[in-house]
Amino acid sequence: MNSLLLGITGVLLYLLSTVLSIRSIRQTESNGIGYGHLLTPLPVAWLAAIFHAASLVVIYVQAGSIDFSFFRIGALVSLIIVVLLLITALNKPVEKLGIVIFPIAATLLSLSHLLPTEQTLLKNPSPEMEIHILFSIIAYSLLNIAAVQAILLALQDWQLHNRNPNWLIRSFPPLQTMETLLFQMIAVGFGLLTVSLASGFYFLHDLFGQHLAHKTVLSLIAWFVFGVLLWGRVIYGWRGQTAIRWTLSGFATLMLAYFGSKLVLEIILNRV
Repeated sequence: MNSLLLGITGVLLYLLSTVLSIRSIRQTESNGIGYGHLLTPLPVAWLAAIFHAASLVVIYVQAGSIDFSFFRIGALVSLIIVVLLLITALNKPVEKLGIVIFPIAATLLSLSHLLPTEQTLLKNPSPEMEIHILFSIIAYSLLNIAAVQAILLALQDWQLHNRNPNWLIRSFPPLQTMETLLFQMIAVGFGLLTVSLASGFYFLHDLFGQHLAHKTVLSLIAWFVFGVLLWGRVIYGWRGQTAIRWTLSGFATLMLAYFGSKLVLEIILNRV
C-alpha cells in the first residue's frame, strides 16, 4: 500500500473531524442539541487514526524498523496522543480537546511525508529498550494532552473572570471538572514517566552519555516539576493559575528533552 495515500486520507479525516467538532459545538450553543447530523467527530477521528497508523506501519515495514527521525517520530507521538484522547473520551468529557489535537496530528502527519529527514533507525532493539521507549512515548503523549488541557483551562479561567466567554469556552465542562481531569492526566502521566526513567536507569548504562545526558537531565527536571505539582495539589490544594503554570513548565521541559536536540541536529544543523 502507498503510505503517502494513506497519510493524505488520514490528514483529510482529521480535518473533517475538526470541522465536525466545531459544528457540533456551535449547534449545541445555538439550540442545545449536538451531533444532529450524519457524521460525528469521534468516529471520524478514529478512522483518521487508523489511516494514520497504517501510513506509519507501511513506512516502518519498508525501512525494516521504527524511524526515529524528527518528523517521523513526531507523527508517531501525535498518533498516540490522538488514540489516548479518543480512549479517554469514552468516559471523560475531553472530546473538545480534539479541536486542538486533531489539526496538530494532521500537520505532523503531513510534514512526515512532505519533509522527511534522513532516517534514524533503531534495529533489533532489546526488550528492555522497547519497554523504555514505549513508556517514554506514552508518558510524553499523555502529558501533552494535559498541557493542551491546561492551556484551555487558562483560557476558560481568563474569559470567565472577564465575564465574556466565547462559544468554545461556554461548551466546556465547569472549571472544577476541567481541573480534576487535568490532575488525573498528570498523575497517570507522572506515573508513566517514573516507569520510563526507572527502566532507563535500570536497563540502560549510558543515560548520561554524550547523546543522552541532556535528555536525561531535562526529563528528571520535568519529573521533579510534575512531582512538586502533584505534591502541592495534595498538601496545599494548588489549582487555577498555579497548576497551569507548573503544568506548562513541566511539559515545556519534557518537550525540550524529547525533541529539542533532534530539532537542532536534524533540522537546523542537518545532522543525525
